[in-house]
Amino acid sequence: MTARGPIVVTIPEGDNRERLTCPDCGFINYENPKIVVGSVAAWEDRILLCRRAIEPRRGFWTLPAGYLELNETTDASAAREALEEACAEIAIEGLLAVYSVPRISQIQLIYRARLVSPNVAAGEESLEVGLFRWEEIPWKDIAFPSVHWALNHFRDFRSDGDTAARTNPPGELGNATPDGHRGPGRATEGV
Repeated sequence: MTARGPIVVTIPEGDNRERLTCPDCGFINYENPKIVVGSVAAWEDRILLCRRAIEPRRGFWTLPAGYLELNETTDASAAREALEEACAEIAIEGLLAVYSVPRISQIQLIYRARLVSPNVAAGEESLEVGLFRWEEIPWKDIAFPSVHWALNHFRDFRSDGDTAARTNPPGELGNATPDGHRGPGRATEGV
């Protein structure tokens, strides 16, 4: 008899949630949150932003960030994403924030970083990239709530020097895009 794989939804013994299981071998398919890693990278008083070339929120501005890969450290992931999306070399300075976005089962780790050089260029997933002073940030065209949070938390860090990692603003779970869209969860909110 050929194993059918995880095809039955049940609460496994010793668990408290329904899981997809294999009736033949007992394998349990645990589905866990995705981890997104990125950075607020600065050159002097300017912050690196990338204009998305991919959905969701194509054409909107975001931080260089993406999914953590297998066998990768979180700081290496943040540096890789900056290189892939903005051709930017960064030096990680510390963890800025840990955000929870339960609507799409995502945890986001955002680092504080310094650009090694102001030479940046659009990578494959970016339409364009730019270095923005605070007053130049295209606030109306920011892709995701967590980008707003991270930018504001970075500004707070720069003014108070407090290196403690921030979390979601009170009452915020990233349930809406800046334009108010509250549709069903997407597989990739990104940051």
